[in-house]
Amino acid sequence: MQAEDMEVPVINNLNDGGDRQRPKGKDAFKDLQKESESSMESPNLEFEYGDADTLSTELSELYSYTEEPEFALNRDYFEEDFRNHARGRRWTELRAEEQRAYVMRLLDALEVTDRDKRLKVARAILYLAQGVFDECDTEVDVLHWSRHNIFLLYDMGLFTALLELLSMEIDNSQACSSAVRKPAISLADSTELRVLLSIMYLMVETIRVQTEDDRPEWRAAREAFKKELGSPLYNEEPFALLLFTMVTKFCSMNAPHFPMKKVLLLLWKTILFTLGGFEELQEMKVRGRERLRLPPLPEDSIKVVRAMRAASPPASAMELIEQQQQQKRGRRSRRSAFVDSLEGDSPFPKKQPLVKQDSLDTYNERDPFKNDDARDDEDDPEDADSGIEGEVDPLDRDVIIQPPLPPPPLRPPTERVNFPKGLPWAPKVREKDIEHFLETSRNKFIGFTLGNDTETLVGLPRPIHESVKTLKQHKYVSIAEVQIKREEELQQCPLSLGEEEVEETPAESLYVGMLPNLSQYVIALLKLLLAAAPTSKAKTDSINILADVLPEEMPITVLQSMKLGIDVNRHKEIIVKAISALLLLLLKHFKLNHIYQFEIVSQHLVFANCIPLILKFFNQNIMSYISAKNSICVLDFPHCVVHEMPELTAESLEAGDSSQFCWRNLFSCINLLRILNKLTKWKHSRTMMLVVFKSAPILKRALKVKQAMMQLYVLKLLKIQTKYLGRQWRKSNMKTMSAIYQKVRHRLNDDWAYGNDIDARPWDFQAEECALRESIEKFNGRRYDRNRNGDFAPVDNCLQSVLGQRVELPEDFHYSYEMWLEREVFSQPIQWEGLLQNP
Repeated sequence: MQAEDMEVPVINNLNDGGDRQRPKGKDAFKDLQKESESSMESPNLEFEYGDADTLSTELSELYSYTEEPEFALNRDYFEEDFRNHARGRRWTELRAEEQRAYVMRLLDALEVTDRDKRLKVARAILYLAQGVFDECDTEVDVLHWSRHNIFLLYDMGLFTALLELLSMEIDNSQACSSAVRKPAISLADSTELRVLLSIMYLMVETIRVQTEDDRPEWRAAREAFKKELGSPLYNEEPFALLLFTMVTKFCSMNAPHFPMKKVLLLLWKTILFTLGGFEELQEMKVRGRERLRLPPLPEDSIKVVRAMRAASPPASAMELIEQQQQQKRGRRSRRSAFVDSLEGDSPFPKKQPLVKQDSLDTYNERDPFKNDDARDDEDDPEDADSGIEGEVDPLDRDVIIQPPLPPPPLRPPTERVNFPKGLPWAPKVREKDIEHFLETSRNKFIGFTLGNDTETLVGLPRPIHESVKTLKQHKYVSIAEVQIKREEELQQCPLSLGEEEVEETPAESLYVGMLPNLSQYVIALLKLLLAAAPTSKAKTDSINILADVLPEEMPITVLQSMKLGIDVNRHKEIIVKAISALLLLLLKHFKLNHIYQFEIVSQHLVFANCIPLILKFFNQNIMSYISAKNSICVLDFPHCVVHEMPELTAESLEAGDSSQFCWRNLFSCINLLRILNKLTKWKHSRTMMLVVFKSAPILKRALKVKQAMMQLYVLKLLKIQTKYLGRQWRKSNMKTMSAIYQKVRHRLNDDWAYGNDIDARPWDFQAEECALRESIEKFNGRRYDRNRNGDFAPVDNCLQSVLGQRVELPEDFHYSYEMWLEREVFSQPIQWEGLLQNP
């Protein structure tokens, strides 16, 4: 499949919030009031960011609620076969040797040609991997036996057998063609694939998670499995590439029956297991800097972010409307008092309490639901009037100066933010910043420059010496800068420097396998993300991602419809969670492995409209998304297989669980913000895309979420574009600017708050991307194109040496050696005189 076969996902107008129609009149006022109440009541979210959620939650998200009847089916097939083998005994009562003998019997049965028998055996194995729940009394017991059985299954070589069966199902053209012809695809079309993928996911996720009571042989098995998954052992490529192939095949409409949620979850956990999570990334970064003899990192970013406190959210539009109304009432009362005084009376004007804003910022953007692109945000006169610094009516000035009556607080006083003394991040300075500072200083005081020389300070005044000293104290050299410099040297001197020694890391093996079809993989993931986004309209979904959630028979009662609706929303949220985590892991690992590997993935993402897609995702009521209750606790695994099922009612489904927020949705939002930061950092052309798509009001609404890590990445995205937003925006959003100063790392020479920096000037953005693309292609050509260096390979001119070289021949060549001689040598006329002629 060629790269052009995959269409780039089309992003609709960012101002369109998906299925939601823009409210008008009273409806708009009610929505603003509801939004105001939610922002006033938003508490601090006790959320701890990590590689994944708890093990039980991650296992429960593998199954849709419509798959619940299959738990009993798996148990029945296991017990039907196990009864003949154990004769009245239970699985948990068998000795280790007897368990191994039975697993070996199941593995032999997996090789039968009958498809139905093979499926029954696979379901019995799945029941073992699920923890023989019918013999357990608690959820802890289920997880214990699941872990025990999975390590046993891996030790018996089950994963390799499953891989062969999965390859057969992927290549099953009959199933693909029948699914393409079907008007509606349901769970029944992907039964075999779902069973196989479920067993593999349970194995990868359970073995990946370490526990304190793991046996030594389990620890050894984990390392062996990790190495096996990351090595090119399966068809000369890592296991993750097989799953990427399933994703592209599904998105090209050649296999619409593939259970995409299970594929994406397995792909994410395989990458997480083989490449490592965020804490392992930090350790690898520290080791990489030591190997390159670079100074240690100034701080551990994971610990700094975890220690941060969330700030209060920005004031909502409703709060500002109330404040304006109170100001108008105060203005009218002041004017009436003035008229009464002229008539001889002298009543004092009634004091009106003013709302005190305890927030990051006043909501100085225009109405988010208003589709008016004729004016820019900077030119909106409301920006100047609605803020704290707006002009006050002269008649109203006395009212404001007088001490008002104590109003009821909008938020509890305990939520006031107390920032610690000092800034959380150590400032950084790039070599380029020092060069630019010295170039400017030399032009000013001497009249000429010295290029990239940062040591010579002759002729410069003493304060400049002190400034350069301070800059050098905070100078930070990244691994990426060293890699870029090394690549430039290898490009300039290919013969003298020789071949580069490339370490065969799991990330390197994955990149080599992904490189030929990288654009297809990226486009396919973004198409799935677009289809699963809550702001996407049904008519724009080019692919059906609900194949593994819709039942064969559609619901006929209100309760069934509500249950299916929750299941569908939960299904989409899990897909967004898996894709966002997968893309972030790929970007971070490729950046650490080599900066140009990161840059090519980033460029494919940008060219496939990833930036507007993420902004479209956040152009919704983000508080509602994060607090969504699209889960039914009593149906989650392993709760549903241990406890008695209570009667479900419409009221219990509407109530949902009692959790403060949805972990997976907040996790997805932070991942998407981190991806957006990765794509736009130090890229002026992509920063301008944020400005062009008017991301500032969208990002400011995301500050309503009182979670420190999410606010940090929102403020980072606002910081990089403040220089392009104009003076009026900065003037109207001074509290946002203050929050950026308090929470985001400082670059000593970065003039982000004023827009006087050279980076704020117009640039040829297309040339910037083209230059980057050229550097990437040179890197890939030098490192991975083996035919490119053929001109520089030494040539052996000795006839005796050439004829004496050993040639690898196939084993059966000696059987047909005489026929080959006759056909290739004796029957071919040789023009000996041609050797004597000049070429």
